[in-house]
Parts: sequence; structure tokens; C-alpha cells
Amino acid sequence: MKEFIAHVKQNEDGSWKKPQSLKEHLEAVARLSGKFADEFGNKDWAELVGYLHDLGKYHPDWQKYLFRNSGYPDPDAHIENYGSRPNHSTAGAVYIFEKFNHSKMANALAYTIGGHHSGLPDWSPQLYTRLFDDKQNLILDDLEKIKPIEDAKEFLTSPIPTSIPAIYKLGNSKEAAEQNHLWIRMLFSCLVDADFLDTEKYTEEKERGNYLPLDELKKRIDDFLSKKKPDSELNIKRNDILKQCVEKAKLKPGFYSLTVPTGGGKTLSSMAFALEHAIKHNKKRIIVAIPYTSIIEQTSKVFKYGSDIDEEIERLKTNGKFLFGEDQVVEHHSNLDPEFENSKNRLASENWDAPIIITTNVQLFESLFASKTSACRKLHNIANSVIILDEAQMIPTDYLKPIISVLKGLVKYFGVTVLLMSATQPALKGKIGSDTSVIDGLENVTEIIDDPDSLALKFKRVQIKLPKNLTEPQTFEEIADELETYEQVLCIVNRKDDCRQIHKLMPEGTIHLSGYMCGEERSEVISDIKTKLKNSEPIQVISTQLVEAGVDIDFPVVYRALSGLDSIAQAAGRCNRENKLKDGGKVVVFVPPKPSPSGFLRKAEDAGKAVIRNKISLELVPSIYSEYYKNLYSNLNTFDKADFEYHILNSSSDFSFSFKTFAQNFNMIDSTQQFSIIVKYDNKEKEKSSLLLIEQLRYNPTKELLRRLQRYIVNVPINIFNNIKNANYIEDINGYWVQSDENLYKPGLGLLGNESDWVIGNDVV
Repeated sequence: MKEFIAHVKQNEDGSWKKPQSLKEHLEAVARLSGKFADEFGNKDWAELVGYLHDLGKYHPDWQKYLFRNSGYPDPDAHIENYGSRPNHSTAGAVYIFEKFNHSKMANALAYTIGGHHSGLPDWSPQLYTRLFDDKQNLILDDLEKIKPIEDAKEFLTSPIPTSIPAIYKLGNSKEAAEQNHLWIRMLFSCLVDADFLDTEKYTEEKERGNYLPLDELKKRIDDFLSKKKPDSELNIKRNDILKQCVEKAKLKPGFYSLTVPTGGGKTLSSMAFALEHAIKHNKKRIIVAIPYTSIIEQTSKVFKYGSDIDEEIERLKTNGKFLFGEDQVVEHHSNLDPEFENSKNRLASENWDAPIIITTNVQLFESLFASKTSACRKLHNIANSVIILDEAQMIPTDYLKPIISVLKGLVKYFGVTVLLMSATQPALKGKIGSDTSVIDGLENVTEIIDDPDSLALKFKRVQIKLPKNLTEPQTFEEIADELETYEQVLCIVNRKDDCRQIHKLMPEGTIHLSGYMCGEERSEVISDIKTKLKNSEPIQVISTQLVEAGVDIDFPVVYRALSGLDSIAQAAGRCNRENKLKDGGKVVVFVPPKPSPSGFLRKAEDAGKAVIRNKISLELVPSIYSEYYKNLYSNLNTFDKADFEYHILNSSSDFSFSFKTFAQNFNMIDSTQQFSIIVKYDNKEKEKSSLLLIEQLRYNPTKELLRRLQRYIVNVPINIFNNIKNANYIEDINGYWVQSDENLYKPGLGLLGNESDWVIGNDVV
């Protein structure tokens, strides 16, 4: 009998590896896909789509295409050429409608099979027109050529699944129907990852897996924490938080919140909770999602080594001491440098097949609503996991409706436990918003800390001085004069331009830190700040809010431009963090010359004003944050910017989802308003440079190279981009905008993006 082929590969010496038969590939993908879906009880559904996903490769034209395109010797070369390459994913999707007698479940599986290469499509017109003609009849031409093939009959007669779809095991309700799209995404992920992995297994050898089990990782953190003696009042409080986390971890899976003041040791305590909970309830992995890449790098260091200070890390590595170790923590974010990245962990970032994943909110949530196969393949590994949402207040309000919906679906139907962690816990319970903009928030959220308000008062380490009059701004000169009187001071402002202006007024040696700097330089500057603080050296820093959420720095004095209450609280968390000052830290809130930028930040500032107006002092306790967030949410225009209601929810009853369109709309980072510029940055002391990488970009823009260049990107608004472009400060290299004028980027200041800051000679105008 003729062998039908799925894949061929030519060796480097010109010989051919034994072809992978189509039968072998379909069986392997079905087996692996089924194994993945067994996590949520739908093994048979995933096996079926695995058997049928490449059914179209049995088509004679497709087999002919394989030989012709690969150069592999064709045993039927004497036979007339069959013509063009057919779409091999459509035949299986068409057959599903015959097999399921045109039921809704046929729609669900058709997305999965029909999109396993190109991504989850919109039902109309993308998928529908591939399956049905103008008279609404199935297009059977390709399928009819496959049905007589003996080898294909085994897969055509695969049994119809009998297990109840995960979302309907608790009953058929409106709440369950809301998650129809999520169930399809999970099956799609199982199929896509299985297909990738089996193809990879045939075509190339890669080292995957071999991670430690969760119970071994728990032993490591238990051992690490046991050596941290409660030798101070602060550490005694942290130890009490840790004990509450471990105790509450024994409760049933669901939604949890960890409301702990900055400096309370949330990072390690939350991981202790997650590991205890995962082992108690047979969860597979811990996923930590963080809003900023700068915090990810810091958090990853803590989990790998037990410290985020570079000098301390080198000492720990030299002595062979660490927490989980470099090879047990997988980072997945845009700032990774492949040159220093473990190859096994880089592979694990493709599908999150590791016990501990550290990623961004953007990566997590955009993947959950993605259509592309590369983004979706990891989703099945989110099932039966513990998700820690660090700095939960940073979840973008424009997308709260779909995010809250999908979190509910993961928890209720896919065995996920979600931990919302923050010092400034957002008000996400019950009804959110007001008037026409109202959504259903979370229910049954278990708070780990017994009395968050009392804990916040116990952790009080600063006195917050509020402005006497919220309508009387200070000048930058007045602010700079005050800052100069302190040896160690941090000033946080709302605008990058404000940061630049105050910095110009400060003494030489003052550190500037803002989004005008590339990721590589920001990481280096933050590391240097920590070292200077640890060594008690004089240091004055002017920064935007990028240092607030989760960056572990500890100043005796912090100035904060008037803003949202959450930002003021986060700024206070950078002051007297370790509670070493006898008289406490000092936080000064000032009214800057210009208010926060219009939009969300302005509304946050207004909500903050409403809470602190007529107050002389401010106690940072969770109850006041709740008041602040309710005020803020009541003034927002939408929680559904991507139109989840229209593209997904309204299509739940007939499975006519617009997967691709919604994925395009769901952009947590608005790329339409930001343009990326690759800058020339060269730190010879730390051997970090983009210069050679930019030269390589001219000749060979590989994926690996582009990932490395992520460290040297600055994103700017369209108006600044156009000014820079029109002034010929950048050039197009293989489709990427790259700094061409040496004066555009200056270490210590970053991109000189405003015309008034552009360099003439060696001086800043």
C-alpha cells in the first residue's frame, strides 16, 4: 500500500531522513493533544481534532506538492502533475460538519482544525467561506478525493467524543456559554502545541523538560526561608505574613487576594502560598504575571538566587547557593537577551512547559485572547495552574470586562487558582463602574491577610505630607531647590518631559530615569541605584513612575507629583522600605506645574484629589484604596475597549466568533500610537552594546537578532517620531527604524526626542 507522507527532511550531507508518515503524525498529534486536554477532562475531543487536523494531506495534490516543494524523490513522478497545493486544514474542518450533522459543536471544532496553521479565524467571512458555497452547501470537492483512500478511513471513522465539554460539566447556563470561546481556545492550544512538538521531534533535536517537580521546589523555598531569621521587627511582621500565606494555601482553589504593604515580603510569601496550594490541590505550575519588564527582571532574580542585587547574586553564585536556580525559572518577556538565556528555558517560553513561569500581564492576557498559533499554543498549560497577578492594580481598566470574564472561566472550569497581589488592591469585587458603563466583578475572593487595615498600620514607615492647596502648583525650580537639600532623595513625576526638566535643574551626578531610555540602560541604572543605596552613598534620582510598582529601592525621602492615590502609595513604598529610619521616612506630595496627561492618568489624579481633599495627612490603608478605586471606576467611559461584548459574547449562542478581529483589537500596549526606535547604546564597562547588533541587522535580520535588539528599543508617540524622522535622525534598516545620528541618544538621558532637547555638537540645547 502506498505510504502517505506528512514531513520529509534532507540531511546536511544531501541524504534524506526517513519520511514521517501521515498516519504516524496524526496518531502522535492526537495522542499528545489528548494528553494535554486530559487536564480539563476532554481528552477525547482533543484526540479527534488531532486525528483530523491534517486530513487534507491525504489529498493527491498535497502529496504531489510535498514532493515537488521539498525535492524528495517522487515515486509517482511519471504521473501527470495534479496542480496547485490545496489547503490541507480545510478538509478536516469540512468533515466535522458531516460527522456532527451540522451541530454547533461542528462550528467549535472547525475553528480548531481550520485554524491550526493560520490561527483562529473569524467565522464570517473567513472560515465560513472556506467551508460553504454561496448556496450554504458544504464544499466537498477535496474531501471526496480523500474519502476513498484506505489509509484515511481509520481517521474518518474516529468516534464522536462522549465527555462533557469542560465548561458544561457544572450545567448548561449563561455563565457557561460565556466561556464557549475559552473552551475552543483550550482545544486549539492542545492541538497546536501537539502539532508543533511532534513536527519538531521529527525535524530537529531539542532539549525540553527535565525540570524539578513542584515538591522539590517547595523544599528549596522552605529551606531558604527557614534560614531567614526574624531578627528585626520588620522581619517578624514578614514572617507572620508568610505563615498566613502558607495556612490559607490549604483552602480550596479559587480567587484569592494578598493585600500586603510594600516591603512586606509579598514576592517570596506569594510563591510559598502558590507552591503549598499547588501541591495540596495537584496543580501543575505557577505563573507569575507582572506589569513591567523591569519588575520581571528583579522578580526573576529573587526566585533564581534569593536576591535582586547583582553584587549579592555574584557572591551567591560563587558559593553555589541559590533559591530555585537559573534553570528552574522561565522568563517570557520582550527584554530577554538570547545571548545569556538558557536554551532549554527559551524553548519552554514557547509553550510554558515549566513549573515556574515569570511573564508580563501583556503576554498572559494577550495570549488568552490571541488568534495566532504561536501565542495560543501555551494556553493549555495555563489550565490547572496557580496564577499570581502581581501589582493587580495595574490591570488596564480599558480591558477589565474580557479579563475578568476569562479569569472567571479559568477558575471555574479549568482548575486555575488566581492570586491578586498588591499593596493597593483594586476594587474588583461586585459591580464595577456606574451608569451605562457597569460590569460584573469578581465574587468569592478570599483575602489571605486576616486584617489588612491593621497590617498596613503596623507597616507604617513614612509620614506623608500633602499639599495645602491642590490648586496651587509649584515651579520646577522650587521643587529642584527642595530636592537639593537631601543627600538621598527620589523624585517621581508624571511626564517624561517633567523628568527631563527637573533633572536639568539638579546638580551634576543626579540620575535621570525614564521611558526615553532603552530597557538595557534602565536595568543598569536601577541596579546602580540599588548598589549606591546599599552602600549609603549620596544619590539623587529624578524618575517617571516606572520605578513605582514593584521596584525594590529604599530612599529616606521621596517626592511625588500629585497623581492617583495608587501611584502615591506606590511611591511611598520606595521610602524607608526596610524601616531602618528611627523617625520614619518622608514622602512629600507636590502639585506640579502641569497636571497629569489627559485620559486615564488625569482621571486617576482627579479621583485621588477627591479622596485627599481637605486632608492634612494620609493613612495608606486598603479601605482608602477601595474608596479611591470606586471613585475612579465610576468616572471611566469603558471597560471593554476591544468590544468583547460584540465580537465574542454576542456570538456565544451560535459559535460565530470573531476571533481574529478581537485579537487585533485587544492591544494592551497601543502600538498604533507608539513607534519603536532601535538606539545606539554602548556600555563598554558592562560589555553591553547594540552597535554590532545593528550592523548585523543590515545583512541578516533573524528572529534571534531581533529579540536581542528588544533591549535597545525606545518607544515614542507618533508626533515625536515624525519630528525625529523628518530631521533625519533615524533610518530604515530592513523595515526597522534605527538611530542614524550619533546625537539622538545620550546615555544618562536617553532619547532626546523633543526638538528643544536635540543635540548640537556635544551640548544639549
